[in-house]
Amino acid sequence: MHPTVKLQKSWFKEGHTKSYAFRKEQLLKMKKMLTTFEKPILNALKFDMNKSEYEAYASEIAFLKSEIDHHVKQLKTWMQPTKVKTPLTHTGSKNFIRKEPYGTVLVIAPWNYPVQLALAPVIGAIAAGNTVIIKPSELTPTVSWVLKKMIEQYFPPHFIAVIEGDKEVTQKLLEQPLDYIFFTGSVPVGKIIMEKASKQLIPVTLELGGKSPTIVHKDANIDLAAKRIVWGKFTNAGQTCIAPDYLYVHHEVKADLIRAMKKYIQQFYGENPLDNEEYTKIVNQTHFERVSAYLDSGTVVVGGSLDESKHKIAPTILDQVSWEDQVMKDEIFGPVLPVLTYHALDEAIDKINSRPKPLALYYFGENEVEQQRILNSISFGGGCINDTLYHIINPHLPFGGVGESGMGSYHGKRSFDTFTHEKSITKQTTRFDQNFRYPGSQLGMAVLKKFFG
Repeated sequence: MHPTVKLQKSWFKEGHTKSYAFRKEQLLKMKKMLTTFEKPILNALKFDMNKSEYEAYASEIAFLKSEIDHHVKQLKTWMQPTKVKTPLTHTGSKNFIRKEPYGTVLVIAPWNYPVQLALAPVIGAIAAGNTVIIKPSELTPTVSWVLKKMIEQYFPPHFIAVIEGDKEVTQKLLEQPLDYIFFTGSVPVGKIIMEKASKQLIPVTLELGGKSPTIVHKDANIDLAAKRIVWGKFTNAGQTCIAPDYLYVHHEVKADLIRAMKKYIQQFYGENPLDNEEYTKIVNQTHFERVSAYLDSGTVVVGGSLDESKHKIAPTILDQVSWEDQVMKDEIFGPVLPVLTYHALDEAIDKINSRPKPLALYYFGENEVEQQRILNSISFGGGCINDTLYHIINPHLPFGGVGESGMGSYHGKRSFDTFTHEKSITKQTTRFDQNFRYPGSQLGMAVLKKFFG
């Protein structure tokens, strides 16, 4: 067994993590850690991804602090046993559900939001009373180093540990007798994680991705739709699992929408985004080359400029794209937005439903009947009506995928639930006994038929 896994499992069995006082103390300690290490975190995100201070703080640190505050406020209530109804067959008994931690949890984090997506699951795991091993992404090494240093300063390794390394390290961790695995990343790697976990019957949560569509119908508020789509798509240079992956727009408003999006790209990022010091870069050369290749699809109508030395690609809109182009086959995960048109809403619904279920879907349109048609007709992880991305920052909304976009969910109480086993208990009375259930009972059959027909 890996020394850290062995250490954590042994310490967990001693019961240290189970009290409310301990869990609350660790959550508050994590919030203090984020404040203490705020500058190193921001510097590391700038170095690895060129994230601006505002974007880094808003999407990484502020998000985590908000999540911690919500957990601290609700934790005592979440931890309480839940009473359930007692049927007549159980007269005299008490029935309830106890909340029990799984044990040692492995959190495998991606590179696109390397602090938020490493620590957000950890918040839920701590609240639920588990020990945690964090495997950060090797593609953001500076952030990984800071994560390791700050966790080591605030938490002992028998409770929370960071293990750095490449995919070989991840493979070795997946062979350990873990109690839960939480993975955020690509669909192909998610399949490998699930296969490895299945060999030991380890439960998993998979937060994956896919091609998340944005539909703009003819009755949409075009200017506001353009503004919110540009923000949602090009935040973090499109390296967001729930970013609009492609735009499906009604043919009557397509030209107006593209014109408005161009206006907001210039407003947000300037005439030359490649020279904007606050515009995020592509994480490495491999991904830069992968995303750059998509510019060969269709026709560039906005953007399209590159700077390989900086690993930057300007916010780009592609027109004249077909479903056969490579840009429509892969999850883009970069600042390239292909545009397709439709004439009838049913056309868009049918086409989206012919593809794997997306992690997110965004619909812009004012008619409530058509909004409901979209919600009722298309299966997707979560999303927004007349907005993008904003659903993810509501702690009362669970976040997760469906089908190829993932399984399981988290955020807010759902994070606590994800890392909690619900143990069902019947506490039976000894003051009397229900004899009908025993062999030889004269009333047994009559009672069964009365209760169950």
